[in-house]
Formats: sequence, C-alpha cells, structure tokens
Amino acid sequence: MRRVVVAAAVGVMAQTAYAADMPDYGPLRGALVETPRVINWEGFYVGGQGGYGTSDMDFSNSTSGIASNLLVNTVIENQMSVSSWPVLGKASSHGQGWGAFAGYNAQWDDVVLGVEANYMHGSFGGGATGSMGRQIDYNNVNYRAIYTSSAAINVNDIGSARLRAGYAFGSFLPYAFIGASLGQADIVRTATITGTQGGVPFTPLSATQVQNGHFIYGYAGGLGMDVMLYRGLFLRAEWEYLKFAAPIDTSVSTVRAGLGYKF
Repeated sequence: MRRVVVAAAVGVMAQTAYAADMPDYGPLRGALVETPRVINWEGFYVGGQGGYGTSDMDFSNSTSGIASNLLVNTVIENQMSVSSWPVLGKASSHGQGWGAFAGYNAQWDDVVLGVEANYMHGSFGGGATGSMGRQIDYNNVNYRAIYTSSAAINVNDIGSARLRAGYAFGSFLPYAFIGASLGQADIVRTATITGTQGGVPFTPLSATQVQNGHFIYGYAGGLGMDVMLYRGLFLRAEWEYLKFAAPIDTSVSTVRAGLGYKF
C-alpha cells in the first residue's frame, strides 16, 4: 500500500512540473473571453455630404393677399370673394445638393449626446399655375371674373441646428435628432384678374411679388447612422425632414451620405 501511495505522489508531481513548463497557448490553457472594443465618439468632428430629396409645397393661399389688394372695394370681390378662390393646390418636386456638417459629442459609456450644425446647398422647390372663372348678376348687371395665379419657390440653401442622441455599439452609432430648420429661398408670386362688367371687358388687374434671398425657418428632425472606419474617420447615412414657415408652405425631405472625421 505504501508503495502505491508513493508512486501516485511522484506521478502527480511530475505532471505538475510538466504542465508548468508548457507554453502559454490558448487552446491548451483555455481561451480568454474578449470584451467588445469601445469606440470613442467624444470630441469635435467635421465632414462633407451629398443628398437627394423631395420638396412638398402647398400653394393654396399663396397669392390670395395679392389678389385681395388688387380688388379692394370692387363688386366682384365684395360679392364673389375672388381672392379666396382655390386657384392653386399642392405640388412636389425632386432636387439634390451637397454640403457640410460640424458638431461635438459627449459620451457616457454607450450613450452619446451632441450638438451639430448641418448645411446643404442645392435646388429644392417648385411652382404651380392655375386659373378659375365665375360670374354673377348683381343689380341687374352681369359680372364675370377670371382669376389667374402662379407661384414658385426655389430653396437654394437649407440647414439645421440640431440636438443629437445616439447609442454606440461596436463601430456603429445610430442616432436621432431634433432642432431648428433654416433656409434661404427665392419666391415669386403673381395674381391677375380679368373679366367683364355688363358684357364690357374691364382693365386687367395684375401684380407680382418677388422675394429673393428670403430667410425661412421652422423645425427639423431625422434619423441617421455613423460608422467608424479607421482612427476617427467615419461614414454617415442619414434621413432629414425640414419644415419651413414661409409665404409658401414648404417641407424638404432628404436622404444623405457623408464622410466625416472626429478629432
């Protein structure tokens, strides 16, 4: 019995010494559990972008004020309310542009909050024309009026001042944002009134209002994804919605791709 115990002890000691001399090789000693790499999104960043989008415009009441001024104290306005006729409606068009962005991120673990200024120069907007005619008999006199209208808006510059919130996982940073929309637009509106009074044509009334470089503003919102490529260089994909309070009710929705660098 004693010989068995001694032999077992010697075997254990030899095995332990052999194991101690083995190289530190993962498959033999057990692979280490790797923790996900944490990307540092905190700091200032800048970038460039290009985009394609849709402009939605409502021209319904865009020339009613001009028509009303033309028809002050006239029978056809007092009796027919010509300036309120629904001559124009809604329209949509497509455009594209390019621009830049800059901002700052603060990071707490995986939560990333930031502020950003975003700008794009392009051609967004469109136009509409329409005409409507009616007639009435008033005090035994026949009145006929034809209201012709046209309006157009071209938004050359759009931008937003944003508050961003994102959640980082791996090299990806999905985010959402809200903010104020800013823009510069060229706006042209024309109203023309023609017709007859008692069968006799009256002098046409017409006026045009032009606003070049008109400042417009509203609110902004959207979603996006930043993907870190290498040492601060990141790729961006984004959707942004801009709503403007302008003489012509206008919104611009764009999808964008960009490349940025975080310092």
